[in-house]
Amino acid sequence: MTLPFSEHPLRHQVTAELHARTYDHLHAPVRVSHLAVVCGERGSGRNDGHLLRLLEHYGVAPPDELGQHYAADLGAIRLRWERHTEFVTYTFSEPGPFDHPFAEPVLNGLPEDWLRELPGEVITAVVLALETSDAPERTPEELATLFSGNPVIGAEVVGGAGRAWTDLRVHVDGYSRILLRDQGLSDGQAGRLARRILEVNAYRAMALLGLPLAREVNRTLSDADERLLAVAARIADNQQSSDPTSEADLLAELSTLATEIEAVTARTAYRFEASRAYYRIVQQRLEQLRQGRIKGLQTFTEFLEARLAPAIATCNSTSVRQQDLAERAARLTSLLRARVEVALQAQNRRLLESMNHRAKIQLRLQETVEGLSVIAISYYGVGLVGYLLKGLESMGVPVDSGMGLGFAVPAIVGLAWLGLKYTKRRVHQERGE
Repeated sequence: MTLPFSEHPLRHQVTAELHARTYDHLHAPVRVSHLAVVCGERGSGRNDGHLLRLLEHYGVAPPDELGQHYAADLGAIRLRWERHTEFVTYTFSEPGPFDHPFAEPVLNGLPEDWLRELPGEVITAVVLALETSDAPERTPEELATLFSGNPVIGAEVVGGAGRAWTDLRVHVDGYSRILLRDQGLSDGQAGRLARRILEVNAYRAMALLGLPLAREVNRTLSDADERLLAVAARIADNQQSSDPTSEADLLAELSTLATEIEAVTARTAYRFEASRAYYRIVQQRLEQLRQGRIKGLQTFTEFLEARLAPAIATCNSTSVRQQDLAERAARLTSLLRARVEVALQAQNRRLLESMNHRAKIQLRLQETVEGLSVIAISYYGVGLVGYLLKGLESMGVPVDSGMGLGFAVPAIVGLAWLGLKYTKRRVHQERGE
């Protein structure tokens, strides 16, 4: 269809983005297995190919383009695949009654070699079960048994239309467990609820990836802080020193330290910023759950905030500490550079004064040499005139050689002095002085 106006080239792309994170409708009873696989920003091609292998195994025609999300039916199992910035998620759901909500994960029905060769590293593996409202109510002891005796957290969700329980632990089978109970959920609400709880679990894991890194680099930063203090103390001790070699050594040490701090910052900046972004998403998803308290249990928000908030605060404080150390190192480097420059300027001034003094001495020597040169030239000139006068006198020319020589001396000296002055002036003119 031809439109009567010109479209922006990204119009359809930005519109499709609103529907990029859709959800599947779920109807209790249903079991769900969910994997979040960290593959990095450059792992898209391998993940695409691996997904196509699964589709081929089940005889599903591959899509023309995968994009950011894809859904398909693999027989009785429903697949939803989504690509995120640095990880991908696989959600497999299978409707039907079950005796034990976590006994047979949906993943058990998938090819073992395909699961074994997943590109990337699994950060969360979850089995989720949504049971019907007519299922027998479980006592706190029965709930604890489902979760291997671990403390259980839970809440009424979606304004009381459902209930959710979990312990947020990895069990002996390698999976985390989430139990949902339908208390009046529509199929759309059930799908959204399962998706949000699974996203809370995936994003809280991704957010916590920054904590081990923060703990690791804090040891490095503590060492850098001590070294920075030591350098600052040495700079203060050398305040009265004018030894440029010592200050140059300090400057080299400071430059090395600043480089190390910048290297740590470059290694952690992305991870810490990603942790903050994931934490904000977790908070948003928790709010969307619309939780109500179940007597005797912590809500999801209470449990996660008590643990996530300090972890993100540690990442934030480490990031601030890195920046503070970098700024302190930069200030000390600038201070030391200024001192080195002042010392070099003082040395240059003394050198120029010494050169000026030598130039004055040289000028005086030159003037002395000029006087001696006038005398020497005059001496040779008087000698030549003397020979000339004596020669004329011996030839009978009526010349008194002694008197003539006496009159010639002042003239010869004057001419020699004027000649040297003229030569000196010409040289200065040629040099532009």
